[in-house]
This record gives sequence, structure tokens and C-alpha cells, in this order.
Amino acid sequence: MTKEFDFEQVIDRRGSDSDKWNKYAGRDVLPLWVADMDFAAPPAVISALEQRIAHRVFGYGKPMASLVDTTLGYLQRRYGWQVSPEWLVWLPGLVTGLNVACRAVDGSVLTAIPVYPPFLSAPRLAGQELSTVPLVLAGNARESWQWDFERLEAAVTPQTRLLLLCHPHNPVGRAWRVDELTRLADFCRRHDLTICSDDIHCDLILEPGRQHLPLALVEDMAQRTVTLMAPSKTYNIPGLACSLAVIPNASLRQRFSAVMRGIVPEVNVLGFAAAEAAFSECDAWREALIETLRTNRDLVEATVAKTPGLSMTHIEATYLAWIDARRLPIGNIANPALFFEEAGIGLSNGADFGLPGWVRLNFGCPRQTLESALQRITAACEKLKA
Repeated sequence: MTKEFDFEQVIDRRGSDSDKWNKYAGRDVLPLWVADMDFAAPPAVISALEQRIAHRVFGYGKPMASLVDTTLGYLQRRYGWQVSPEWLVWLPGLVTGLNVACRAVDGSVLTAIPVYPPFLSAPRLAGQELSTVPLVLAGNARESWQWDFERLEAAVTPQTRLLLLCHPHNPVGRAWRVDELTRLADFCRRHDLTICSDDIHCDLILEPGRQHLPLALVEDMAQRTVTLMAPSKTYNIPGLACSLAVIPNASLRQRFSAVMRGIVPEVNVLGFAAAEAAFSECDAWREALIETLRTNRDLVEATVAKTPGLSMTHIEATYLAWIDARRLPIGNIANPALFFEEAGIGLSNGADFGLPGWVRLNFGCPRQTLESALQRITAACEKLKA
């Protein structure tokens, strides 16, 4: 299936408008940090953009009825989720949604770490107190990151009103199981918490036979959940800035929209066009992408397993590997990303996610790029033994 689409072509992004590549402009550093992929967007998305550009007029836009219908059909087809049109709130980015949620729900915020950095900054920017609970490594034959429900119970206070959930989880790569979501739902129900669930990686489940389940579909959680989604990660169009929130609760949706008013800009018309094509015409492309990401994931896991000083857990979802570098004999173990940068690989620093000593690696790139980066990582770690 992957032969139908070209995921091996290396597209030169140096000297372009790429934040990912320009960070290391003029340096021999392969950037595997920020979460955008180096693959071309799906042909159907590119065709839709070309058609929209051919119209030649780019005025203020609103989502067309066809986009709304397509989005509802996508949610039904992918998750069996029957969503009403009025539940949709369009956003120029998922991070915007996190920040709006922290302002729309008045009270302290709770989340688990490590986690995508805006989970840590959004509550503080909203003037809300943030409590964090570490995820724990547990398991026998194969360790995995899990919720520590005892510490979660200990962290909640009468002032806690909002739980920020990363689902699937960035950076640890967990696709939460139904039993974990059910237990989390029970916790939120007992403490009367609203949940803002970041589901941006929901279509990037790498485990065969596994299916993403939005928390809003677990028992009676819909009325207390803001679900944030976007085509940006799956179809590699984050620069087109089109995301959405699904908010079934009318009162919560009204508060969420009120916070946006006068501050959050409208989604641009190219973003709408790309989203409609992504949600309606790109299933085959996504399946081919998943095969490519699985192969890349397996290569990363195999390489890390034989590299001295490094370890990682199995990645169930996303195109992000969360690597433990704490056993490397380097001076600044709190920021191993600097060590790897000096070796020619640009990774994300774990401290930004709330866990120093770790790094995040983006394997959403052609095999040639990934192999070159992994060779540099292995060579750098081997030198430390000498």
C-alpha cells in the first residue's frame, strides 16, 4: 500500500519557512524535534488547495456546510460518534483550544507529566493554579507509562475544576485503553471535573487492531468534555492552522466561545479547504502513512535498545519517541538534548515536558533522514564508552 504514495522522497526544507529546519540554519544538524513531519501532504489535500487558490479571492471565511457535513461524517465513520453541528467550534490551532479551556473553566487545573509543554503553560497564562501528577513506568514483561491514580486522588482539591488530558499521549506515545479511560472518567465524575482532551494524534494509532476512543464516548462523559481535534498532525498540515473543539454541553460551549470572542482569529480559508479534503478523501493515504510510521517506530526502538545509555518504552501512537537518556555519562544530564545537538541531531529537551533527562525524537520523516539521525545518535553514545 505504501507504494501508492511516496514517503521516501526527501523534500529539502532548508532555507524555506520551516520553523523545524530553520532552527539549525547553517549547521549540520538533522532536526527531529518539533512535531511536524517531513512528508508531502496528501495529494487530495494539495489538489483541494490548488482548486481553492484558483478561485483567486481570499476574503474572510466561515466553514462551508460541506465541511461541517464532512467533519460529522468523519467522526461517525472513524469513532461511531454522532455529533450535532452546533457542537463544533472552529479554532486556528489546538494550543489555542487548550488556552481557551483554561479560561473558560474557572478553577485550578490538573494534568499528568511528562506532557506537551502548552499543557504546563496554558493554566499559568490563564492565571490558574496548576497541579501535576507524574505518570509512572510499570509492567512486567514490557514497561509502559501508566496513570498513578493514588497520586491523582491526592492532588485533586476542592478548587480543582479542569483536567487536561493528552489522548493519545505526547510525548510518551501511549494510546490509553478503555479500562484506563473508564477509571479516569470515574475519577472526573466523582470530583466534578471538566476535561479538556487533546486528541490531535487520534488518527495515528500504530498498534494493529487498536482503535482510538474519545473520552466523550465513555459512559456519560460527553457533557463534561471539550475534545480538541485537528487534521494537522495526521495529514501534515499544521501550518494551515485549522482545528476544532467538539463541545456537547451548551453552557460549556457558550463559555468557551465567549472567551474566544475578540481575541481568537478566524480559521483561514485554505485551512478549511485542506481540512475538508483531509477528512473526506485521504483514508488510503493515512493507512499508508501508518505503515511507514510503524516501520520507522520499529527502527527507532531497535536502535535505542542496542545503544548504550539509552532506553525507551514501546510507542503505541503518534510519531514521537520518548527516550530516557539519564544513564548517559555526560555533564549536563538535565539537558541531554544539548549533547545530541552537538552530535548533529536536534531533539526536544525533556525538561520542557516536565521530565529532565529525557529527549523526544520525531520519526515522521523519510527513512534516509531517520537512518542518518540514528547513526549519529549511536555514534555519539558509543564515543562516550571509549
